[in-house]
Amino acid sequence: MQDLDKALADIVAIRSQIARDTTFRGLGAATVAATGGLALACATGQALWLGDPAARTGMFFGVWIAVALVAFALIGIEAIRRSRRLHSGLADAMVWNAIEVFLPAAGAGACLALVIARFAPGEVWMLPGLWQILVGLGLFASARILPRAVQGVGAWYLLAGLAVLAVSAETRALSPWTMGLPFLVGQVWLACILHHGARAFDDDL
Repeated sequence: MQDLDKALADIVAIRSQIARDTTFRGLGAATVAATGGLALACATGQALWLGDPAARTGMFFGVWIAVALVAFALIGIEAIRRSRRLHSGLADAMVWNAIEVFLPAAGAGACLALVIARFAPGEVWMLPGLWQILVGLGLFASARILPRAVQGVGAWYLLAGLAVLAVSAETRALSPWTMGLPFLVGQVWLACILHHGARAFDDDL
């Protein structure tokens, strides 16, 4: 029994190592691009109907959080479906590996929102820029499981977040466009990289 347990543990370790060293194909270009469209739609809707975001910060961030949850759900569902088709027996390990890569940035973003809302509500204007910086860091971390070109998108989010912080610091105002436009550009760029990577993968088969 001890030999059997050791053999099973070795198999699990080998599968985990293979999953870490294999490019994750679970992200679909069309779905990622669609999340950029969601960001644009949200920014447009808020610009037309929300009024002054500073007077309705709860509504402003509530809508963006809802959009983020929808985007995560769409990407997650497709990631599971595509992984089972493309990664076969490694699907579960690949999905969990991807979650481990992105979870720290997502968790930090949620914690930042809670802490600022509770203890420094006058500084909520910083959240859009900080969220973009965290997305950029998450993409840098994901370069080991996604095409390395995603580092360019990570740099975009990092620079966009810093620019949003610099611009917003003058007035400490919230704008739907400081959220919508950076995410539109970043997600469409990421979708293009994924599409190119999928075509190159298909050509190699």
